[in-house]
This record gives sequence, C-alpha cells and structure tokens, in this order.
Amino acid sequence: MLQNVLLSTFLCQLMAALAFAAPIGDEPVSAAGNEVGYGTGGGIIGLIILILDIIVFIEVLKSNRPPASKLLWCLVIFFFPLVGMVIYYLFSNRDSHGTYEPLP
Repeated sequence: MLQNVLLSTFLCQLMAALAFAAPIGDEPVSAAGNEVGYGTGGGIIGLIILILDIIVFIEVLKSNRPPASKLLWCLVIFFFPLVGMVIYYLFSNRDSHGTYEPLP
C-alpha cells in the first residue's frame, strides 16, 4: 500500500513538473519562432524539486520511524513540495532515525 502511495505521489508531482514546461502566452507556437515563450525555466526548476522530493520520500520511507510518522512526513512533503522538504531537513531529527528497519 505504501508503494502505491509513493507511486501515485511520484506521478502527480511528475505531472506538476511537466505543467511548468508548458508554453507561456496565448499565441500559437511555431517551429521557427518564439522559442522564448516556452516556460523551460519553470520546468527545469519543477523537475529539480521533483527529484529532490523523491530523494526525501525514499529517505523517509527507509528510516526507522513509526508508520504514522512516515505517513505524516510524506503528506507534508506531498502537499508542500518545496517548503515540506525544507521543514523535513530542518526539523525531522534525521540522525536518530537514520537506520532502516523493515516493518513487521
């Protein structure tokens, strides 16, 4: 079940990252013009945030936290990708939860 949550989170954030790469403006896009109209900056930033969020998800899921705590951290990171990632790195006490213990 947790793998399904992780997969759906990954797919949702991938779609959000691709949405940032959509063309900017109302004018039609032609092959020979207006290359500046593409939102590649937002797409690249979104992709970087997506990759960093996936790394944080893996770190949370591999930690020895209780399942409720893992779920809470994953939800915070899912709903607030950039801010949640910063909050996790600042306030999660990662040193004491660094070892992986599989769930029973």
